[in-house]
Amino acid sequence: MRRDPTAALMHAEAAEAGEAVARLYDSQARAFERLGVRLREAGPRLVVTCARGSSDHAATYAKYLIETRAYAICASCAPSVSSVYLAPAPAQGALALAISQSGRSPDILHAARNLKESGALLVAFVNDAESPLARLADELIPLCAGPERSVAATKSCIASLAAVAMLVARWTGDAEMLAALARLPEALGRAWALDWSPLAETLETATSAFVLGRGLGLGAAQEAALKLKETCRLHAEAYSAAEALHGPAALVREGFPILALAQDDETLPAYAATLDKLARFGAQIFAAGVAPPPGGRALPEIAAPPALQPILQIASFYKAANLLAALRGLDPDRPPNLAKVTETI
Repeated sequence: MRRDPTAALMHAEAAEAGEAVARLYDSQARAFERLGVRLREAGPRLVVTCARGSSDHAATYAKYLIETRAYAICASCAPSVSSVYLAPAPAQGALALAISQSGRSPDILHAARNLKESGALLVAFVNDAESPLARLADELIPLCAGPERSVAATKSCIASLAAVAMLVARWTGDAEMLAALARLPEALGRAWALDWSPLAETLETATSAFVLGRGLGLGAAQEAALKLKETCRLHAEAYSAAEALHGPAALVREGFPILALAQDDETLPAYAATLDKLARFGAQIFAAGVAPPPGGRALPEIAAPPALQPILQIASFYKAANLLAALRGLDPDRPPNLAKVTETI
């Protein structure tokens, strides 16, 4: 039985993302500015991210934004290296960026503490400002998303992406990006209003799908694939467009659905060429940020600098995912076998 998509907490919470980012930027303006000065003075050449789930997708975005704008190597730590293997983390002088909605997962706390004790500067982006991770941090940026009752993280993930973008803009002193970020809350509201329902309607009867991204958009692709699994019980895998023509292409058959999330930067020509090949293999392609190949479907999006396109695309996607769950008769707020706080060791 189909459900009312507007009745879901996921729908209401994702719709609040623009307001959440506005609160974040207004309340933490001085903190971001101070942290930007500190990073310019310290000049870390290594950034280590620490996160899981949707927060780790924000960390993927951080990797590409930091490496292309701040010119520091950014790598994700495996929390089990410290929490299970009890190995030290030689991160003296590094920036450790921990991202979490709850700030309570034991393995993230263990890894963050290990990085801090090794001499890294621990910066935490966390929605619960009273959490253990918030108390552990050298520099805390509360995400200000407000309570999130749906198991599926939406506005807190978008706030994490927005926090990463502001951190890098302040670190690098990028006036153009700062001006674009001032418009981001309003743009998120317009992105939420866009109609991606053709994607949801096509995926209603699907059993598998790919979500492609590349560079700055890879984290958004990872997040979209997770939400398709989590809220819609649809087997979806995220791949870099650079990897899609390797092993994954063997699964493509006539009508196989692919969601392509792209941004208008240096990755675009090769990305478009990849989509052309996948379409010739029979893929049914829905594309945002890149012109679809013949037979594909263009999804509407809000004009923005390339670095912000993935944030706006994921806002539009959340509405489509919530609709897809309703079309499939599912409750996106209460996915089976999942809990709001995952206490991984």
